[in-house]
Parts: sequence; C-alpha cells; structure tokens
Amino acid sequence: MSTEHNTKLKFIDLFAGIGGTRIGFENACKKNGFSSECVFTSEIKDHAVESYKHNFKKDTHEVSGDITQFDTSEIPDFDILLAGFPCQPFSSAGNRKGFMDTRGTLFFEIERILRDKKPAGFLLENVEGLVTHDRENRKDPIGRTLSTILMKLEEMGYVVEWRVLDSSHFGVPQQRKRIYIVGTRNNKVDLSFHPEKQTTLGDVLEQGLEVMNTDFTKKLLENYEIEDIYGKAIKDRRGGEDNIHSWDINLKGETTPEQRKLLNRLLKERRKKQWAVTKGIAWMDGMPLTLEEIGTFADEKFFKKEINLKSLLDDLVEKGYLVFEHPKDLITKEGEHGSYTVREYALDKEKGYNIIAGKLSFEVSKVLHPKEVAPTLVATDVERFAVVDGNGVRRLSIREGLRLFGFPDEYELPVTKRKSYDLLGNTVVVPVIESVADRILKALA
Repeated sequence: MSTEHNTKLKFIDLFAGIGGTRIGFENACKKNGFSSECVFTSEIKDHAVESYKHNFKKDTHEVSGDITQFDTSEIPDFDILLAGFPCQPFSSAGNRKGFMDTRGTLFFEIERILRDKKPAGFLLENVEGLVTHDRENRKDPIGRTLSTILMKLEEMGYVVEWRVLDSSHFGVPQQRKRIYIVGTRNNKVDLSFHPEKQTTLGDVLEQGLEVMNTDFTKKLLENYEIEDIYGKAIKDRRGGEDNIHSWDINLKGETTPEQRKLLNRLLKERRKKQWAVTKGIAWMDGMPLTLEEIGTFADEKFFKKEINLKSLLDDLVEKGYLVFEHPKDLITKEGEHGSYTVREYALDKEKGYNIIAGKLSFEVSKVLHPKEVAPTLVATDVERFAVVDGNGVRRLSIREGLRLFGFPDEYELPVTKRKSYDLLGNTVVVPVIESVADRILKALA
C-alpha cells in the first residue's frame, strides 16, 4: 500500500468494546493527514454495543455480533485490522517442532480474516500475560501461545513487531501494561517509545461530588485523618504501613490493643513453612494455627501481661475477624483428562484460627493517592477504588474512569454504573493506541 496515492484508510474494529481502539486509530490518522472510515465492527457484549452506537452515531453500518458467525466475504475490503482479542490456549498438534493449531480460539478469526482479505497492516492488543502464556519452561522469554501468533502472522507475509507498553508512560495516570502486536506488508514498525511526562490521578479528578456515607466509611474516617488514608489498601492481608485492616477501624466490632497486635502477628505467622511441616500438609500462604501453635509466639513476653489467649481468640471468631477451621491440604484426584490437584479441608487435622481475608471483602479496596498513578483498573474491582473528595471519600466516578483510559470528555457511557465499571475494566488506553497506530502509519508511508 502506498499512502502517496491513498489518503483514505478503511479499517475494521474487531472485539471493539466501547471503541477505544477506534478512537486512538482515528486520532492517529488525523495527525498524519489521513481520512479514515470504519467499514465493519464486531462486538458481542450488549452494553458495550449500546455504548459504541451511542458514541459513533454517524456510522453507516450496524455493529455486528459474534465474529465467528461471519464469512470473510461478508466483510468489506479494508486497509487496517484493529483487534483486542481474548487470550486463549492453543491445542498442540502436528510435528515435534512445536506446530500449534489456532482453530477453536478467537485469534483464529483474526488469522482467517487477514489471510483472506490481505490488508496492509494490523494492530492487536492483549493482556501482558500473553507474553508468557503456556510456557514450556519457566525461563523461556515467551510462551507457546505468543510464539504461535507471531508464527502465523509472519507466515501470511507480515513484518511483525511486538512490545509490552505501560499506559503511565503515555501521559495517562494509570499503570496498565499491555502487549501490542503490529505488522505491515513491507516495513518493520518501530515500537520504541520514550516515556512522556507522567501525569497523576489528581490531574483527572472531579471535585464536589457526593461522598459515601456508610458504616464502613464512617468508621474509616473516625479512626483516620483524611490525609492518612491516601494510597492505603483496605484488606485483611499483609501490606505493611500501606494497608488498613478491618480491625484497625473496628469494622466488625470493637477490638482491644492486644487483639489488634495478635491479628497483625497472625498475618505473618500463618504463612511460615514450619507450620505446614508440623501439621503434615502441603504449604499454603495462610494456614489456620492451633491455640498451642499461637501460644508459642503469643506468650507473656508478647503481651507483657497475663491474658486468656483462648478467650481473646474466640471473641475474634464471634465478631468475624477469625474463623475456626481445619487446615487445607493438596489432594490428588483423577479426572476425565488425567490427574489434578485441589485444596480440601484435612478433617483429620486439628482445627485452628485463621484470618478471614476475602479479596473483595469491603466496599473500598483502596483509596487512591491523588499525587500518584492509579493501579491497573480491572472489571472485578474498579468500582471498589475510592478517592478523597473534600472531607469524605467516594467511588471513582465514571468520568474519572474514562479519563484514566484517555477518552475525551465528550465520550459518554449511557448504561448503569455497574455496567460502566465493567466496561472500563476491559477497555484499551486511547493514547497508547494512538501512539502505536501513528508508528504503523509511518511504516506504511
């Protein structure tokens, strides 16, 4: 393809989500003096389709559904393929040199479209884990899944390049690492970038929104000053000074200084390998410890005064900070496809005290720091991120979430908050797409 004679680029948007890849590509086209036209879009999630249609009203084509149901003859000719596809394992087949079959995976849909339509180039985005997915050996730099993808793309005559890029290096205050795989027919795409000036969360925050007024937030603010909760994770796991536990704010009931001291010690002790050896079970990070085992470190020197350890522990069980349970051991079982291991309660082992530490236990999992970058936003917990607003805390707003992915402020999500959070956790970062697309266009010139 020679851009000298073709200033209009036609593209298709597969696994389109809410259209972030499209926005980034169109921005790059404008920057490089191209007009662009999306001639085919595929997405199966209903609320993503609703949002896509709402923001791209001028489209002359409908958003198509399941790409596996479309023959390539139904797809108009195009110049560039865009796709953020799910990561799936490939089945081994053929000779011992490692030939892998992509049939049955969604990458196969990209492969067949590229093979039949022969566009000038492509831009693929995926999670960082794709790099090492299905490694044969732990020291291998890439896994068999990525190796297969690269091999298939090169077999079709593309000059392929890939790189893991972090969105925080592209002027977006979110640490989000993703792999970008690109290719053109003739030229290698340069994916080496110099980090831009880093922005912080405070650059995208709104002010004066309604704050949360729940039992949880009340207890949080009763026990901590506003400035002391910036950047704090809230979970009943280890985390040092950057972590607030439920017992630190008496969330499940009043705790004594001795109980809080013991819970903090138990967090560390319950992961030591010596207890697994004593119990005769496979080690796991977070084993219940018996009264006798706890007594070895929670003695008179630990508390500096005489105390009834069992009463102290049983009170924490009653309030819900601890659970009294059997330890779990690794059990080998036989299944349809061979043996596998699972963790099951070892009922023949003595019960012990264990911290209740569910990952999503509380309304807020982290209070984001306005002078830092946000962690990776994922669908399972993006709605549990909170920010300080005035003298209170509130959930991250949808507008703030969109800004953390580099969407323009005119972009709207016309769906419920819960669905919006789900969409945000699965979208792409627009400025990174724009920068990568810019390099593709330069390689096509």
